Amino acid sequence: MKITATRRICQIFFFVTFLWFCVVATLGEQWWQLRGWPVNWIIQLDPLVGLGTLLSTHTLYAGLLWGLATIILTILLGRFFCGWICPFGSIHQFVGFWSRRRKTVGPKVQSNRYHPRQSLKYWILIFLLCISLADLMLYLSVLPRKAPWVWGALVLAGLALITALAVRQTRVRPSKAIVLLCFTIGTWLILNVLWRGKTVLLPSAPLQIGLLDPIPLLYRSVNLIILPLMDRTALKIAAVPRYYDGTWLIGMIFLLAVLLNMVVPRFYCRFVCPLGALFGVLGRWALWRIGKTRAECIDCHLCERNCEGACAPSSIIRINECVLCLNCVDDCRHGLMGYGTAVSATGEIASPDLSRRAFVMAAVSGAAAIPLLRINGNLGSNWNPQVIRPPGALAEKEFLSRCIKCGQCMRVCPTNVIHPAGLEGGIEGLWTPVLNFRAGTSGCQLKCIACGNLCPTAAIRPLSLDERLGVNRFVERGPIKLGTAFVDRGRCLPWAMDRPCIVCQENCPVSPKAIFTREYFSTLPTIAPLVVKNASPVEIEIETEALTPDRYATGDFYCRLTDSRGTPPRKIVRNSARNLALAPELPFDAPPAPGSRLFIQIRLQQPYVDPERCVGCGVCEHECPVPGRRAIRVTADNETRNPEHTLLLRT
Repeated sequence: MKITATRRICQIFFFVTFLWFCVVATLGEQWWQLRGWPVNWIIQLDPLVGLGTLLSTHTLYAGLLWGLATIILTILLGRFFCGWICPFGSIHQFVGFWSRRRKTVGPKVQSNRYHPRQSLKYWILIFLLCISLADLMLYLSVLPRKAPWVWGALVLAGLALITALAVRQTRVRPSKAIVLLCFTIGTWLILNVLWRGKTVLLPSAPLQIGLLDPIPLLYRSVNLIILPLMDRTALKIAAVPRYYDGTWLIGMIFLLAVLLNMVVPRFYCRFVCPLGALFGVLGRWALWRIGKTRAECIDCHLCERNCEGACAPSSIIRINECVLCLNCVDDCRHGLMGYGTAVSATGEIASPDLSRRAFVMAAVSGAAAIPLLRINGNLGSNWNPQVIRPPGALAEKEFLSRCIKCGQCMRVCPTNVIHPAGLEGGIEGLWTPVLNFRAGTSGCQLKCIACGNLCPTAAIRPLSLDERLGVNRFVERGPIKLGTAFVDRGRCLPWAMDRPCIVCQENCPVSPKAIFTREYFSTLPTIAPLVVKNASPVEIEIETEALTPDRYATGDFYCRLTDSRGTPPRKIVRNSARNLALAPELPFDAPPAPGSRLFIQIRLQQPYVDPERCVGCGVCEHECPVPGRRAIRVTADNETRNPEHTLLLRT
């Protein structure tokens, strides 16, 4: 069997495994639904996820240690993940092959030439990592309050040592190195002056690698677009079709990344992929590598006909761009291409084509991005109460430092209320999970803890059912609160329109209920005065036909005499144009006298919310019969994850 056939079998296996994991990440009772499958395994193999969370949180989630195995194998074998495992790379390779299958050798070779702009992915990698690294560098650069002179001496000694090594190991002139050293020391001193007297703690930097990392990107696209589309066919997976708000942008990026393969094969892998850039950096130290076994070559360029990485195998091969597709080994008719520990006979380029200026630009841009975005205070007093996170979500800053926007929590949610965020939480919160109670089949169910137990980075920490409900050993802490419901009296039917409605109170799942009602009788206008003609204790005939037949027979309407203050109203059980029949349980003690006037009232139960009991589950908002903007809505006020958002004073 050819080595390329083995690679294709491996690609198919991991791609099918990936799809299977996406399918079984569906909560249900069927055999093909969630049953302990390691649905996050492909994500955990991604070392960029682990590296990003390590930089942003200064901790490493246990499951992400799988990425260490990928790093070790990359140092041994080269960029095997890109060519053999990555499911997104397999899609790119298939689409590129299908679009070029009828082209001749010349155009294929031309499309696989190395392009200097392939270094763009290294810019992207540095930019995304420096977003997470900036806060840590600030912490390390500022003198602590305890023993500042010792720390300062160590920093200066370290900078001097790095400068001396740079002068010795590179071609940098000593004068230029000294200038750079002075600039670095000056910047360090300025930072210490600016932060003098302030305590710089280890903050949680935001994590943005999920925007372009191919594994979270593919998970997000499949979970939120492809599988919901399948739910509308005979192959439906979820019990009811899924809807997700704002997925048009996710779909456009996914389609663009796939269709660009018809222009340049593996366009995303060559020019954009930050994970591929990380493997390119690690691959320069690979023990085994592709290369020519002998220097004699007729320059037929057949080895570049199907080259997936555009790594120029016919000349000086670029090791950092090689994705180990091994097509060059298979296509070479002279047996010159091989895979081994020896350096290529015609030479090789191991380092990325990235200048120092480009590196500094990308690093500074990444370090400056988040301070510029956070200057509006959206993580402080200017926070958006419309951003409601799933149960178990960490405090907002810590949450943003872990979430990779993979969409796993959205897929597993049984009621389809977890949706990708737009810009309501800021650009750094794009595609992170938020709760949309208008969508789905219900609110956030009180006995559901699925999302936290599936999150691969613990941005939504796993909860026990006791902790979610606040029972047993968590009784003093109380239930997990997502927010608080508020009644919009300008849209509520009993408050604004004199229409009976207690849907929110009836559907409140909290016990005792967090929504209670107060009785109120509202007088209704009539087209003419209601004057009594004849009456008995339970029946009244009026002089004119001023009533709509059976309109007041619902049990919510009552009548009262104009001169009967202090007496309860009488319930109407049926009516005609001129007659009212009253409930026999409360008749008039004395029949109303002819000529007396009466008026009709409607009994309303106006809802109120008890913020002490409300957990923000959103069932009331979902079930509210007012279309469009609901008359009762949940905001993040009083949420458990941010104590500073509390509404109530603790005594």
